[in-house]
Amino acid sequence: ELKAISAVFGNHAKNININSTKSMTGHLLGAAGAIEAIAVILAMQHGIVPPTINHETIDENINPELNLTLNVAQKREVNVAMSNTFGFGGHNACMLFKKLVD
Repeated sequence: ELKAISAVFGNHAKNININSTKSMTGHLLGAAGAIEAIAVILAMQHGIVPPTINHETIDENINPELNLTLNVAQKREVNVAMSNTFGFGGHNACMLFKKLVD
């Protein structure tokens, strides 16, 4: 997944927060997409990107320039977000969110 993000976003990939709600919730089956959507909306509302928690070992094969948002939430403005959900049996979805500015 990280290789795909790097391939799609190129040099901009290092400016993107990458995280996983599954680290906080476990497998939610059909509810995973809804929970991720709620997490994205809350991040946009409050300007805080939730972390991937319980991360202990750094994989040396991962590009260290990527911002994996490990173990500590990061305060930052979130105007656009993408949520990728990969389910059992090949059920996959990608949702894009954009903050509505009045």
